[in-house]
Amino acid sequence: MRIVEDHLPYRASTVHADLGEGFYDPVTPADFPMRKLRYRDQRWAARIGLGDLDAEAFEAHFAKFQPLPDNLPGPLALRYHGHQFQAYNHEIGDGRGFLFAQLYDGENRLLDLATKGSGRTPWSRTADGRLTLKGGIREVLATRMLEALGVYTSKSFALFETGEPLTRGDEPSPTRSSVLTRLSHSHIRIGTFQRFAAFGDALRIERLLAHSVRHYLPRAKRPTTGAQAAAFLGEVCENVARLCAQWMVAGFVHGVLNTDNIVITGESFDYGPYRFLPNYDPGFTAAYFDETGLYAYGRQPNAVLWNLYRLAECLSLVAEVEPLKEALTRFDTAFTEALGAAIVWRLGLVRRSEVADGELADRLFLFLKAASPPFEQVLFDWRGGLSRRAKALAGPAASLYQGEAFASFLVALEGYAAAPSSAASDAYFAAERPVTLLYDDIEALWAAIAERDEWSLFEQKLAEIERVRLAYGVA
Repeated sequence: MRIVEDHLPYRASTVHADLGEGFYDPVTPADFPMRKLRYRDQRWAARIGLGDLDAEAFEAHFAKFQPLPDNLPGPLALRYHGHQFQAYNHEIGDGRGFLFAQLYDGENRLLDLATKGSGRTPWSRTADGRLTLKGGIREVLATRMLEALGVYTSKSFALFETGEPLTRGDEPSPTRSSVLTRLSHSHIRIGTFQRFAAFGDALRIERLLAHSVRHYLPRAKRPTTGAQAAAFLGEVCENVARLCAQWMVAGFVHGVLNTDNIVITGESFDYGPYRFLPNYDPGFTAAYFDETGLYAYGRQPNAVLWNLYRLAECLSLVAEVEPLKEALTRFDTAFTEALGAAIVWRLGLVRRSEVADGELADRLFLFLKAASPPFEQVLFDWRGGLSRRAKALAGPAASLYQGEAFASFLVALEGYAAAPSSAASDAYFAAERPVTLLYDDIEALWAAIAERDEWSLFEQKLAEIERVRLAYGVA
């Protein structure tokens, strides 16, 4: 188990500014009429040396955006392009957010503190640069739930309600406003590379590549730019493959898998119209505007691989094509291995081999396809493998545990031993049903906030999600 130290010193960085002209625009944060703290991730604040900030200082930095000590002197709106639903858009960039600060965690990873809803930037176009309170709450819930389920995700670090009435086409309006600060391991996107490729700017692609390898993916370091580009692409492919496998095993549908929403570290971020699967359905979509199902649950691996091909096109300005093609083949292998590993982890089993774990995953998904059961219930019921058989067959999904595909899944489970469990795990999995974060769950807690300013359901859901994290032993 990975041990994480919880009280660490603050270590600032300003390395993104070293990229220089063309990568960002200095901006001024909005001056909000109200700043009321609605969420603070104290656990992660302690891990980056900010746990001792009092309420006044926390508001000053994460609602007024006064610079942190020895950090960036002011916010930077990042420049990037992107394919949005596979149509190229050269007019985007940080339109309602900015990079606020950089720092190091206890594993010496470079992290960003960046915003969403912090005001207009040169890339806002006709938008107001704001975030609805409902959107902020949804993002907090998504990041907490995904982290609990073992997904490599950004963290919602702070959420302030800001007191502005907003008009939105997808929410009853006027609706309440907020500003979110996210903690993330890089905001360098595929779309960051695309911007310079669109301009034919090989020099800035080389600079961005060198920066990315030095600060985020040092295993890709090579003596020549071409070799380094291919190694870098291979690392990004593996990172994104692992993330996609984790999404699939969490029953998560991101909804907006545009190239500007895929970062080089393979960290999940930017949660808009996401959904968790109620029942297994490969065609399930999260966004009402995804009319063709391009980013449906079952199409997510193909969607992110398509994006990786776009990154390869960018890198072809500084590298030969054949090594880049070879690097892209690392995605399939990494995805298969990560899917098996994630299934074994979710089921609380001891890994056997890549082949056996992959076979277990295949048989589980064949059963899910045949029965279309409640997704989270199945993984909950069979946590611990065959040792949980009696409980599962007496539980709420018992009638679905039959048929040839289910029998095949049980055969695959026979070779697995249950991993040692903790008291927290035993207590959580003794219940009849798992904690979920389905659409109706979110709508119910938002209705209480919108109609009565009642936050108890939101706080209760966070407490439930914390039980999930502890049960799975996520550090």
